Amino acid sequence: MTRSVTLLDIAAAITAIWALRGALRTARRSFKTTKLRGPPRTDLVFGASKQILESLDAGTIYEAWAKEYGVVYEVPTTLGGKKIMLTDSRALTHFYARETWTYVHTESARFFLQHIFGRGVLWSQGEDHRRQRKSLNPAFSQAAIRNLAPIFYSSAHKVKSAWEAMIDANSGNSTVIEVQNWMNHISLDSIGLAGFSHDFGSLDGKPASITKIFDTFGSSPSRSAVNAAVLLLSQVFPLLEYVPTPRTQLLREMQRIMEDISKELLARSKKEKEEGVVDGKEDKSVIGVLVKANDSDSSIHLTHDEVLAQMKILLAAAYETTSITMTWALLELAGSPDIQSKLRQELLEFGEEPTYDQRQHSLPYLDAILHETLRVHPAVTDIIRTAAEDDIIPLSESIVTQSGEVVNSISVARGTRIGIPISCINRSTEIWGADAKVFRPERWLEEGGIPRKAQDIQAYRHLLTFVDGPRTCLGKGFAMAEFKAVMSVLVKNFVFEMRDGPNTRVELGRGMLPRPRIVGEEGTNVPLRVRRYE
Repeated sequence: MTRSVTLLDIAAAITAIWALRGALRTARRSFKTTKLRGPPRTDLVFGASKQILESLDAGTIYEAWAKEYGVVYEVPTTLGGKKIMLTDSRALTHFYARETWTYVHTESARFFLQHIFGRGVLWSQGEDHRRQRKSLNPAFSQAAIRNLAPIFYSSAHKVKSAWEAMIDANSGNSTVIEVQNWMNHISLDSIGLAGFSHDFGSLDGKPASITKIFDTFGSSPSRSAVNAAVLLLSQVFPLLEYVPTPRTQLLREMQRIMEDISKELLARSKKEKEEGVVDGKEDKSVIGVLVKANDSDSSIHLTHDEVLAQMKILLAAAYETTSITMTWALLELAGSPDIQSKLRQELLEFGEEPTYDQRQHSLPYLDAILHETLRVHPAVTDIIRTAAEDDIIPLSESIVTQSGEVVNSISVARGTRIGIPISCINRSTEIWGADAKVFRPERWLEEGGIPRKAQDIQAYRHLLTFVDGPRTCLGKGFAMAEFKAVMSVLVKNFVFEMRDGPNTRVELGRGMLPRPRIVGEEGTNVPLRVRRYE
């Protein structure tokens, strides 16, 4: 007797095929990929992923594993998965030379990036990525950034005036200021004016939906067990991003607000161009470049949706990364009075407000502090990619495999996950020497201050903070110019101290990216005592 096929039967068959396909892929990867040593699977469900997620310093964990298992090793991940971590300089050079082609975003990362930002330069890969990046390059050229100095200085001087008023209102000597929020608003107003010719007015206290949603990320409570589980499982099942947790709901609200703002700014810019408000000179602002690419029929043409995606990416990236770096710099200066005094002396001796070229070449200690902050406190602490094809990764030093074989290269099969522990590499004592964990700007000025192993890292100033290769941070020059302008104004005019004295402890809090927070404070608050320099 026959029976009809039901939807349940079809679903069961699809599930079985999917499971078989996954098993065959896993078996192929296992057969073709070098079997490496690494930490044991301490959690049956999450492997080592939960330990890394919950750690206050994942870089230290990765560094300990590198010392124990070698410069390339294997880490167990969620639901039986694995990833290979690279800390070897030759392996890193090989990896970054093949970014966006051989090594691409994981399925879950692409799903997340498209869901939140759209199909922009962060999401794209291969030839598509090259086209989108090429269309944006003019807005981030040295010539374009040189013209942005007045915007950065204007934001810094608004903060200076506001802080002086707060000090005057508090007996005129000093006051405690939550500096991270101010750095956030400097970053937001600066990208608004420099990128989109729009003043968000967050430094003037103007209420704005974008300011509110970004600030909410920093004030959210600690990550719950449910949030953590959904986040880790979504790396295997991307559709879990749709599960309505507080985190995903906040991300969706952020996406909606950024979409609305980007549409409004783009429409305004196009209207001004049509009405002849923009003069005949070529507009090299971000939005000017995007409008030109949207109108172009050339090889750098961007669709309307791609233009909106770039705008959302730049809003979020500029807000997060630069503000985090400036906050860390103020914390390091507050905790190191001698370094702070040395920087202030350099700025006072220089006298006038430095131009772009002077900030680049005439203030070596400011430059050293910037690069030491980037080294010790990278905003993005690690990245994960997937091999799009089989590959052999060469190594500069040999490693021992699971079987005890000594090898100078490893084989990776298509589908293998590859990780780069940026904070570990930037602060590794094996690479940067015994004082790698110490904030010491002088290393950038001393002869022989950068060890040979660090010099083997083929990235900007031997740091992976801006990553490397085709995905090198497009806004690198913008971020560094903003940092130097803001620090030159604030450090010349104010003295920063830890509110609770030299033993104040700092930990990582939650924003869109990990942010500093004074231990005991809520959200990502960084209250420092600020007094006028006289």
